[in-house]
Parts: sequence; C-alpha cells; structure tokens
Amino acid sequence: MASKSSKSPVWILAAIGFVIGGLAGFLFRPSAFLIGQLPFDVVITRGIFLQGMDRVMVGLAQSSFNQMLVIACIGAAVGLALGSLIARR
Repeated sequence: MASKSSKSPVWILAAIGFVIGGLAGFLFRPSAFLIGQLPFDVVITRGIFLQGMDRVMVGLAQSSFNQMLVIACIGAAVGLALGSLIARR
C-alpha cells in the first residue's frame, strides 16, 4: 500500500513549478549591451569559465543565474500552494 504523501500532487506540482519557473527565469534573464543574453552554459556555471575580455561578463552571468534561481523558487512555491489547495479538495 502506497503512502498518501507519495500520491499527493503537492510535490509533483512543486517540481513542475520549479522547472517552469527556472525556464521562465532563463528566458527573461538580463541582457548585455550589444551582446544580448548570455548562453545557458555561461549562466549555469555563473561565468567561471570565461576568459580574456569575456571576464567582464562574469557579473552579468552571476546575476542571470541568481534571477533564474529566484524565479524557479517562486515557481516551486506557487506549485506547492496549488498542490496543497488541490490536495485539500
């Protein structure tokens, strides 16, 4: 017999909200002047592998990652709230 918590939509919706929030955070990340938005690999590594003149973009990569993470956490919170509302019905 499976436990009630494993069938609960709360954690599933939280995970879905985290993924959707992370995707939204990545799509709406800040862009650099004349360059645009940084690629995913630069954002997810926070710019630690940038070399030469590209080192100027480390701050932008870090802020893009932070924004992506915050929006993902907000998405997870919304997913938790929706999951708990659905579970109460």
